[in-house]
Amino acid sequence: MFDLPNYTLQVVAAGCSVLGMVSGALGTYAVLRKQSLLGDAISHAALPGVAIGFLLTRSRAPLVLVLGAGIAGWIATLAVMSITRFTRVKSDSALALVLSVFFGFGLMLLTYMQKQLPDARQAGLDRVLFGQAAAMLESDVATMAVLGGVALLLMLVFWKEFKLLSFDPDFGASIGLPMRLLDVLLTTLLVVAIVIGLQTVGVVLMSAMLVAPAAAARQWTDHLGRMVLLAAGIGAASGFAGGVISSSIAHVPTGPVIVLCVSVVVVASLLLAPNRGLLWSWLRHLGNRRRLHLEAVLGDLRLLAAQHDDHAHGHPLAVLRAMSVGRGGLERTLAELRERGLVRQAGPDAWALTPEGWQEAEAQERRRNESHGQHTH
Repeated sequence: MFDLPNYTLQVVAAGCSVLGMVSGALGTYAVLRKQSLLGDAISHAALPGVAIGFLLTRSRAPLVLVLGAGIAGWIATLAVMSITRFTRVKSDSALALVLSVFFGFGLMLLTYMQKQLPDARQAGLDRVLFGQAAAMLESDVATMAVLGGVALLLMLVFWKEFKLLSFDPDFGASIGLPMRLLDVLLTTLLVVAIVIGLQTVGVVLMSAMLVAPAAAARQWTDHLGRMVLLAAGIGAASGFAGGVISSSIAHVPTGPVIVLCVSVVVVASLLLAPNRGLLWSWLRHLGNRRRLHLEAVLGDLRLLAAQHDDHAHGHPLAVLRAMSVGRGGLERTLAELRERGLVRQAGPDAWALTPEGWQEAEAQERRRNESHGQHTH
């Protein structure tokens, strides 16, 4: 048997890890399909479903509240799809409309119940707004694990179909796949991922759990399978870290801590990812700029050397400086070229190409001409 603090910590950490894994994996499709705001709309639209589920059953059993939230989120999603399909309203406007209407209706029901029903306040339905992971029980975690596991299993079963839906829905329709039904199914799985996290992070922050792990994973890979696994791992690790941190420090809410943890991963990914990271892009930019400076100075020396029978003839630094106006760092560039054995100092204030430098400058000119010829044709 665990004593109470350790038991609570394990339950919270397990629940947050399950939530992060499921939302990260399924959120990959929302990010790839540019439907990130759909998670925000579904999470806010789930609030009236929770309220109505409690009104009908007077029970705060996790399965009852999750079922109510899921039905409301699903109806809201179908409403968004219907509005964008049958009207001229664009998807972002439809999402904002459905989000505000459902969320406003849910707040109205919640306020009414807390004032008129004596058992509503004790039911703790207001936790759905901001989450309260510390109140999770083993039954809550079990419900999350079962529903999340079913959602992930269906994702694997329809892996190829969901891939086509995300990248080439027209081709999928051309080979006879029911793309609209697959769209509804994938959206339903997203609804499941959202509603199981309402008690943990709440309506307000749930969209971050759906989008942030996938956004971080996208920076590291271009492969769907690796992205799903990476997003699930980032979500699970962030959920575990957030659960442990919030349970270890008094009066620190779990939901915001989880979102902060995953946000740190997102920022690190945006900065450090090899292919898309801002830091590496900046370093590549500096490297390309330096390479262009070297090629430009080498080309200038070639032009000057071509005017003399002796290609090793020295040229005054003042002439080179006049030819490289605006580029800056001429002395540093010449020093680097000398280290590479491409130029030599021909006097106190003169520079000349070495035989290797002349060959490199000629090769550089041929590459430029070939590239220009390809662009011309």
